Parts: sequence; structure tokens; C-alpha cells
Amino acid sequence: MPKITFTPPIYSFHIDFMGHVNNNVYIQWMEIGRHKIMDAIGLPVNEIAEAGFVPILAKTEISYLTPLFMGDRVRIEMWLSELRRASALIEFRFFNQDEILAASGSQKGLFIDTVSQRPMRLNSEMRALFEKYLIENKE
Repeated sequence: MPKITFTPPIYSFHIDFMGHVNNNVYIQWMEIGRHKIMDAIGLPVNEIAEAGFVPILAKTEISYLTPLFMGDRVRIEMWLSELRRASALIEFRFFNQDEILAASGSQKGLFIDTVSQRPMRLNSEMRALFEKYLIENKE
């Protein structure tokens, strides 16, 4: 199963007073990643409500291992490590230009019915879309 990878730029406004990429930027990159996975399965975020559900975040965890600096290049890879009936766990890895792991993280998301505003179980058709990016027990 494929991972989604992307290489966002590091801008000067991403740098904090310590001279490295601010912790909040990693969360922003995770948001970009979630948009990319929704695009990849054919449900862009701006159209997903038409499918009868919306994904929401329930939990975010990040472990910072080595800093990224202005002038560095970051490569982010992501995949689903768990796909349950009404939730999913997305894994993220952030590498610098030397392929050194700078950070790792995960986000748990819930699928919420747009009408009832309650957790919604994915039907088999929707589940199949997400399963393309499911890599269980990886890393």
C-alpha cells in the first residue's frame, strides 16, 4: 500500500526564536497531509460533506527528534496505521534533506455524520477508499 509523501517549503515565518521550525508548523503540515489523503481518495475536503460525513480530530501526538532549520528541506510521509469502523489513525514521519528522522507523529480522527453530528461507521465503499493507504503495524 502506498504512503503519501510531500515536501513543503520552510519559510522564514516558520522559524521560532530558537532558530528552528516552530512546533506549530508540524501541526500545520499534518493538516496539509490530511487534505492530501482526502484528495488522494477522491473526497476533497471542500466536497466531503456531500458524502454525508466529515472527519474531525480527536488526538494529536508529535515526538520531536532533531530540529529543522531555515534552508533545510523537509520530506513528510504519511499513511493510515489503523482503520476502524468510525475512526482512523494517521502516522506522519518528517525527514530532513539527509533523510534523518526529525519528528514523528500521529493523529486520531473520527468520522462524524453531518446530520446527527455523531460518530458514523464507514460503509464498505468508503472503507475501501481509505484502505488504499492502510499500512498496519508499520514502524
